Amino acid sequence: MARWQQRPPGSNWGDFGPDDQLGRVNLIGAEQVLKGAREIRAGKTFCLSLPLDLPGGNVLNPRRHPPQLSPTRMQDTPYVNFPLRTLNPDAVDVLSDDQVLLSTQYSTQWDSLAHVGALFDADGDGRAEVCYYNGYRAGIDVVGPKDATHAGCGCDGDGPSAALKLGVDNMAVKGMQGRGVLLDLKRHFGTGRTLIGAKELLRVLAADGIEIERGDMLLLRTGFAEAVVEMAGQPDAEVLHQYGAALDGTDAELLQWISDSGIAALCADNYAVEAYPARERQGPRAMLPLHHHCLFKLGLPLAELWYLKDLAEWLHANGRHRFMLTAPPLRLPHAIGSPVTPIATV
Repeated sequence: MARWQQRPPGSNWGDFGPDDQLGRVNLIGAEQVLKGAREIRAGKTFCLSLPLDLPGGNVLNPRRHPPQLSPTRMQDTPYVNFPLRTLNPDAVDVLSDDQVLLSTQYSTQWDSLAHVGALFDADGDGRAEVCYYNGYRAGIDVVGPKDATHAGCGCDGDGPSAALKLGVDNMAVKGMQGRGVLLDLKRHFGTGRTLIGAKELLRVLAADGIEIERGDMLLLRTGFAEAVVEMAGQPDAEVLHQYGAALDGTDAELLQWISDSGIAALCADNYAVEAYPARERQGPRAMLPLHHHCLFKLGLPLAELWYLKDLAEWLHANGRHRFMLTAPPLRLPHAIGSPVTPIATV
């Protein structure tokens, strides 16, 4: 039985089953993996991840900080260049072992379906609650430190945040491997700020002769991550916030195209995928309308800050747009986001 009496207009809640936690990722089946495999002709691979200490600092998002590496310790002893003869006089081994404090969405990342929800009257009783994709609820399925219930996580209500449903580990188990399709927006629009609606997107598809099929993972190159690399850990927020193409989440025709296209995931090299802040509108509205449409309504995961330059240039030189994409997140139970090292194989 569904956990909601009504679902948001334009959503696909329940289409993949009442307990589904994958959304449009369900469309990445065996045939999509085979389609991706058939795109491997040169046997060449491209790493699509930034170094995970970029962008650098926290001017792009004050909540997110660079990773901090440190040695593991036994009592007060750091285990880096640790001679095991300390424990056994006959040992010749030297051990190094580290750990990391990491914001899961600091650099190249996946958003899980628990990343953005909305206030919605899912029960039809006139009272809006915080809901996530497929009707999962805040305080029950996605919990925070101040939630009273923390159902199923074994803490006293003052523990860590946890996506008990919709966590990014669901995507890891699925595998996130199939056919990727690249749209090179930088090549068409340059590096000045350009809002990409349906009209602009369709123009690129037509100009490059690209066909999008159900289950494809769509990648967008804007050049943003390339600018981040050039800034070498000292990002200029003023420059980056006005850099390159970004999807216009307020364009209803673009959102409808995403619904109709059947894409299984949307990945970009920029921050947030969509233009933020969004174009001004009046009345109750989502501040992140593309996130609202994709994550909350469709269960379509978003990925940010991928590095696409080398892949884009190779594809252009070889007259291609498709490739095998392998991009599983960390299998970290209950995580809301995850770093990822995507690999494109051509």
